[in-house]
Amino acid sequence: MGKKVLVAYATKYGATAKIADKIGEVLVQAGFPTDVLPVSRVSDLNSYSAVVLGSAVYIGRWRKEAARFLKANEKVLAERLVWLFSSGPTGKGDPVKLTNGWRFPKALQSVADRIPPRGVTVLNGAVDPAKLSGVEKWMINKVNAPLGDSRDWDAVTSWAKAIADELKREA
Repeated sequence: MGKKVLVAYATKYGATAKIADKIGEVLVQAGFPTDVLPVSRVSDLNSYSAVVLGSAVYIGRWRKEAARFLKANEKVLAERLVWLFSSGPTGKGDPVKLTNGWRFPKALQSVADRIPPRGVTVLNGAVDPAKLSGVEKWMINKVNAPLGDSRDWDAVTSWAKAIADELKREA
């Protein structure tokens, strides 16, 4: 297809990495050469014509490394086709409803507006209680968030296919 895609992500315990892997898999199946990398391993965006960037969300914020990546690469991203995703809400159902309408970190919205992305989505996440610290367990209990894997693989696949369709139209 001629368009090389980067799927970059920030994760704490791996749930967001698995979402990024699935997005990359769908894009590869659609015929796009795709790299899936943690943001900490991305050093150069010049070989990519499209970027899908995502982060795990904690208390309405992206992980620091994802926020830094978005800010540091704003000008280059503005010259690319960009999609942004957040993963985090647990529980079954529409992740935007589960987050009371939250769609993207307010602290990063002005940066995103200047790029601007082709699409922004929120995807259900996963929380493995065995991996949580004592403070994290306390926070989860405090906000009454469900534990377990709430990732909706059909929603992830559908979103990634929509990206592939748009990339094909751009080709």
